[in-house]
Amino acid sequence: MVLGSSKIDPSELTLTDKMLYINRVAKVVKGGKRMSFSALVVTGDGSGHVGVGLGKANEVPIAINKAGANARKNLITVPLDGTTIPHEIKIKMGAAKIFMKPAAPGTGIIAGGSMRSVLELAGVKDILTKSLGTSNKTNVARATVLALSKLRYPKEEVRKRKQAAAAGEATTGG
Repeated sequence: MVLGSSKIDPSELTLTDKMLYINRVAKVVKGGKRMSFSALVVTGDGSGHVGVGLGKANEVPIAINKAGANARKNLITVPLDGTTIPHEIKIKMGAAKIFMKPAAPGTGIIAGGSMRSVLELAGVKDILTKSLGTSNKTNVARATVLALSKLRYPKEEVRKRKQAAAAGEATTGG
């Protein structure tokens, strides 16, 4: 889930874990039902780093620990424009559709469910969002992280495109 070549070292950050969801799963076997648990955890430092992890185990605390470790492995860097995101974005991941739009300072996080938790731990303070399609907490959280990972600073993108265009003209001789 981490994009780019730069890996984020979680030991350098002061991360906060937030447990979003615990699901009890029953597998029917010959002797009855075998119970296990899956946990969804979001981790972030509140200043531009966030990750989501899913852990599964026979006991709840072990599942939560596994999910936290998984979330720290999947950390991404979120480009922030002050207290909001640089531009609006629409993402579809599976049945989850996410729409995020920058908001004026003082607006707050207008989001619900697992989307709100991901944005809070990413350090976003002002944003307008809408979640369409599925209400599955895992898919919405993962789609939110994917949307945050696709964000770019517009000025940087323009500069990169100009450099690429200049390099293309230099090689073609035109």
